[in-house]
Amino acid sequence: MVVAGLVAGVCAGACGCSGGGADADDARAGDPVALLHGAADTLVRAGTSKARTSMEMATGGTRVTIRGQGVYDYRRQLGELKVLLPQDPAGTSEHRPITELLAPGALFMKNRGAGVPADKWVRVETATLSDGNLVTGGVTDPFAAAEVLRGTRTATYVGRTELAGTAVRHYRGTADLTMAARGASAGGRGSLRAAARGFATARVPFDVYLDDEGRIRKVRHRFSFVNGRQEEAVAVASTTLLYDFGAPVDVRLPASGDIYAGRIAED
Repeated sequence: MVVAGLVAGVCAGACGCSGGGADADDARAGDPVALLHGAADTLVRAGTSKARTSMEMATGGTRVTIRGQGVYDYRRQLGELKVLLPQDPAGTSEHRPITELLAPGALFMKNRGAGVPADKWVRVETATLSDGNLVTGGVTDPFAAAEVLRGTRTATYVGRTELAGTAVRHYRGTADLTMAARGASAGGRGSLRAAARGFATARVPFDVYLDDEGRIRKVRHRFSFVNGRQEEAVAVASTTLLYDFGAPVDVRLPASGDIYAGRIAED
């Protein structure tokens, strides 16, 4: 089966330190590196949330953005997102939203196109993807985005700010995907290992915003992605927003009979 990543298709088509500005309250947060190493575990304790994602890239002088929205269960590592691809360069055609189900080690896509029947799902083993599905699906799995922070090598506290009415602390740093894979959950380890091998560099700059309970409210990663169709790496900025913690999440993975077993055309 040939599975063409959403990002590849769009591209073809178009040591820790603390900041000096921390106030007395924020000084109690301790070492930013250690704090961010545990950010994924804090989400597991939170249980569930809603999520919005965006993935931006520039290729051939054109900037494109893929957006997603849905819910995620951090304890089960299951999520459902509706992903909207950008319009064609002429701006004349609309793409149907793609439904993506995120599971440990697997990505399921419906309305994928490329010759797949409308009532069938495509299943992809994320550890077989050169980026571990951090960018291929057009979104970054919210828990994978958090687990990247397990590889934080340097981090600086930037200061307090506000996101959608919520007080947050802003940290900036760099993570290493190889290190993140070593500390990841069993369900995410294979994907992060694949990403560490497949990206142009295993170093991932990031900005992350934590609320006063230590939960990620926003994280932005900057990946260097080689899609195999061009010589130069593509810079991809992936942003994940988490909100409405405790929201109900009912994700049901498709039965085997609903999964497409035929060849998928590259688009």
